[in-house]
Amino acid sequence: MSLKKDNYELAILNYTHPTVPEAYRKSVQGLILNFEVEDVDAEYERLVKKNKLPLERELRGEEFGQRHFITGDPNGVLIDVITVIPQNLYRGKETSIVVATFLQ
Repeated sequence: MSLKKDNYELAILNYTHPTVPEAYRKSVQGLILNFEVEDVDAEYERLVKKNKLPLERELRGEEFGQRHFITGDPNGVLIDVITVIPQNLYRGKETSIVVATFLQ
C-alpha cells in the first residue's frame, strides 16, 4: 500500500515483497514509527475511515502533549500519527469540546 500527500509518500510493504532485501525478510514486532502531522483528525479520517488501515490505538489526546492514533502495517510495525498539542490540554469528559476549540 502506498499513501501520497503533497510531496510525501509512505509505502507499507509486506516483508516478503521483492523490494525488501532477502536478509531482512522477517516479521517485525514492537517497532513504532512516529509521524507528526498538522491535523491528526484529518489524517485519521483519511487513513483509518476512508482507506481502512487497521486501528491499533483509538484517536485520543494525551496529557503529555499529543493527540494521536496508532495504526499498523502488515509486518507488525506500528505507525503513530501525531499532532503536538499543549500539555495537560485533555482533562475528563470535555475532551471532544477542547479538541474542537483547539483545532479551529
